[in-house]
Amino acid sequence: MTTFTKEYKLQVAKRYLNEIISYRELANQVGVDDSTLRYWVMLVRYHGDQAFTFPYTNYSAAFKLKVIQFMTEENYSIREASAIFHIPVPCMLRRWKKKWETAGEDALEPREKGLSTMTSNQNKNKGNSDSSTQSIEEMKRELEHLRMENAYLKKLKGLSSGKTITNKIKAKVVYELRNEFPVIRMLKIAKMPRSTYYNLVKKWSEPDPDRKWKRRIAFIYHKHFGRYGYRRITDLLQEKGYAINKKKVLRMMRDLGLKCLVRMKKYKSYKGEVGKAAPNILNRNFRAEKPNQKWVTDITEFKLFGQKLYLSPLFDLFNGELITYTLQSRPTYDLVDTMLDQGLKHLNKGDDLLIHSDQGWHYRMAPYVRKLKEHNITQSMSRKGNCHDNSVMENFFGILKSEFLYLNEFDSIEHFKEELEQYIYYYNHVRIKSRLNRKSPVAYRLSTQKAA
Repeated sequence: MTTFTKEYKLQVAKRYLNEIISYRELANQVGVDDSTLRYWVMLVRYHGDQAFTFPYTNYSAAFKLKVIQFMTEENYSIREASAIFHIPVPCMLRRWKKKWETAGEDALEPREKGLSTMTSNQNKNKGNSDSSTQSIEEMKRELEHLRMENAYLKKLKGLSSGKTITNKIKAKVVYELRNEFPVIRMLKIAKMPRSTYYNLVKKWSEPDPDRKWKRRIAFIYHKHFGRYGYRRITDLLQEKGYAINKKKVLRMMRDLGLKCLVRMKKYKSYKGEVGKAAPNILNRNFRAEKPNQKWVTDITEFKLFGQKLYLSPLFDLFNGELITYTLQSRPTYDLVDTMLDQGLKHLNKGDDLLIHSDQGWHYRMAPYVRKLKEHNITQSMSRKGNCHDNSVMENFFGILKSEFLYLNEFDSIEHFKEELEQYIYYYNHVRIKSRLNRKSPVAYRLSTQKAA
């Protein structure tokens, strides 16, 4: 163990008092414990240049009792009381206090040096007394060790939460328990080198190099109400000119505890054979060269306030834009018929349109089929029991429910309808897509029209 001179201790303590430097940083530079440095500084504050020149080597029982009583009555810590009474190290006062609590004032009397003449009975009694005192001290030490070990394991279990236990987690446990137990003894229980612990603690006090990225990611995440995952957030950052990859965004989102919601299953509209099924002309070719070339549709169900609502949208495969939608409390035919009438208003002269759906009974109804023929629209249907043939709508319903339905709380059915209208606008005009060159559906459509 390194021995420091009085002059050196005084110089180090004054350096802390005169410079802008933390205890931790200076202690690391000097090579002493943080607690030791704090005591040096405290001594200098109370005793100035004479801080490390101690007037006594032996202390009377009366002095020890005076210090203990002062500390107890005035509610001073052991370290500060030791500094006030100019005691070389706080552990001396700690030992006095333990003796006083265990055996009273008599235990504070200094032991006489040298051998004294004793009777065999006295020797025997003394031996028994020493043995008893030693046994009590050992029990106390063992109890203290068990308390530390129990506190460490309990805290470790809470912080690790089933994760792999790393030095970073161990250091955090020791750091949180530093005010209850000595750090050095806690590090032995954690089986962790002192240097590793202090290096990790030092890093915590340093600014996070990713703090700006995390602020940007958190802003985007909350701006979109948790609807964006790491891929879409990466796209948005890159679109703004930031050089960052998706792996780094994913790592920082995990650090921040940000996660997209899981998607749910959709309502099934197939109710058996009604009418005639159209062939699968779309055949999973979900690419369209221009607007109003390929539309897809389906029906999904919402359960709110003990009621069911059914949503029927029309979706343009060119840019993933929601053309129109209807929402009703019952899945009657007019749910689809009204949707189709609204959608037809968006057609332009010369559009050669194909509408694809599943084999739900709504799309087999004679009025629906007739209306499509009247407007020269080609009808396409998924194969029976094959949801992948209309996976675009499946995907949209998953997004809608995870980003909107399960992310919000609604006061009433009317409130739900208002919020749905706002979300549809957000989906079409604000929400970006990677395949659309990181543009929203409407922005992408407008940009292609300008280019044409």
